Amino acid sequence: MSLKVVIIGAVAAGPKAACRIKRLLPQASVTMLDRDSFISYGGCGIPFYVSGDVADLKGLTSTSFHMERNPEFFRGAKGVEVLPGTEALAIDRAAKIVRVRDLASGAEQELPYDKLVMATGSTPFVPPLPGVELANVTPVADLHQAQAVKNAVSQGRVTSAAVIGAGATGLEMAEALADLWGVEVHVFEMAPQILPGLADPDMARMLECHLKAQEGVRLHLGAKVEAIIGDEAGRVRGLRADGREYAVEQVILATGVRPNVELAAAAGLALAVGGGIQVNEHLQTSDPDIFAGGDCVSLTHLVSGQPLYMPSGSLANRQGRVIGTNVCGGQARFPGAVGSFCIKLFGLTLARIGLNQAQAEKLGTRCVAPLVVQADRAHFHPDNKLMYVKLVVEEGSRRVLGLSALGENGDAVVGRVNAMAGLLARGALLEEVSNLELAYSPPLGAAVDVLNAAANTCENMLAHKLRPMGPEEFSRRLADGLGGGTVFLDMRAIDNARPYLECLAPQWCHLPQEMLRERLDEVPRDRDVVLVCNSGVRSYEAQVLLDAAGIKNTFNLAGGVAAVKKWGEPILPAREEEE
Repeated sequence: MSLKVVIIGAVAAGPKAACRIKRLLPQASVTMLDRDSFISYGGCGIPFYVSGDVADLKGLTSTSFHMERNPEFFRGAKGVEVLPGTEALAIDRAAKIVRVRDLASGAEQELPYDKLVMATGSTPFVPPLPGVELANVTPVADLHQAQAVKNAVSQGRVTSAAVIGAGATGLEMAEALADLWGVEVHVFEMAPQILPGLADPDMARMLECHLKAQEGVRLHLGAKVEAIIGDEAGRVRGLRADGREYAVEQVILATGVRPNVELAAAAGLALAVGGGIQVNEHLQTSDPDIFAGGDCVSLTHLVSGQPLYMPSGSLANRQGRVIGTNVCGGQARFPGAVGSFCIKLFGLTLARIGLNQAQAEKLGTRCVAPLVVQADRAHFHPDNKLMYVKLVVEEGSRRVLGLSALGENGDAVVGRVNAMAGLLARGALLEEVSNLELAYSPPLGAAVDVLNAAANTCENMLAHKLRPMGPEEFSRRLADGLGGGTVFLDMRAIDNARPYLECLAPQWCHLPQEMLRERLDEVPRDRDVVLVCNSGVRSYEAQVLLDAAGIKNTFNLAGGVAAVKKWGEPILPAREEEE
């Protein structure tokens, strides 16, 4: 008798599990259902469909060989029966039956199963705001919503829009609307930074500065949206935040998602602390004959050991394969995730993995995370771009906890973060990153890679050889002037230092690093001295030399002038700032 499998949900984890099951057990009966008429599509590509980078919806619903993934495709090519427009109403675990309803006809039927897969995904969170029910107020969580937004902007019906939420979806939608369609976009975020919970605050600040420089994008951080305002026809005409009204014709709700667990909860399946369905490492629920994966499940963070809810298309697909294997009697494992994330906005890429410094410290972990700036390939190669990285290392154990990176060469940024995934999952120590072997060729990498350099910098900090000062503290002290008790010592060549000396002397002094040994007596002893160079390398050399000479009242500007500029705090008046 063939195995009967019912799969609830047909976007990512569900189709992957279905196809894996049919490859392992071709004789199995697999039925997959979904409330939507669109199935098996790349939901993460919605902003790029709206922007026009993806020409039409078929780009999101087709295979790499241009076959549309519709019910006929799954039936003919995969042997999977698909019921679109069908809602699962209840699960009878004792009888092993799922009761479903055809949404078009209202007809109900019962689907028996031997194994059941829950791939019910997530539901957009709709904030309880006045006016949220107005026309032209929508999330962009499915292809119907994406079509409606793209039609409105492509037909010229939207010249200004608001995006509520500055997470990944909100920011990608802001770029989609502003870049191609020329829509003025206001992004409202209640947190003090973009990508809250995802990005290191310093990296977020750098990306914020980049976004503020783009035509048509207005960021409102720490903002409280009070109401969406409609006209007499029930359409959006404005939004009120912090007592001010903004004229907009479209509102995108990008306020996050919640795991879709109502069906599982009603069936008595255990839920995790994070709200998702609780699963073991084989992705079985509290009922061993029911598996779950994708946006509806909670996982374990492999670095912190804490519950993790991380909706992600890549996680869903990998989980789908594990589920398919185990439905067929295998023992595949999915132990958890290390929290990989990346985003590209207006040509600048931010990526991270594991914990950032703020997250680690919130868990009570003492750690170091110095900012390092270095070229992403050989400095002499014309394609090199600066990369900004923060490696997070636990004091004492020297365990590596995470990495954040930002740069213009997105493939290089993501490549460094991906290189850390396996190391973090097994609890790698700092020395392993310092000695990490990475492929090297001048057009593609540096002889001492930025990852190795970041690890070496952490090593120096843990050994108390490096005392860094971040861009925020640097800017505060510079603004304090001479009365603040800090002197800034520029270690660069005079051509680099001259504009700063002209504007900031006597607080800003010049002493080239190569002449430091001969001029130690010029270094002030009676106040803090911040050592400055372009990226923090020469100033570190100077700090080591000064320490050896007994002069220990120094701080090294982490990442140098390059980091301060990227962080968005001008050192000089704009017209005099060097390129």
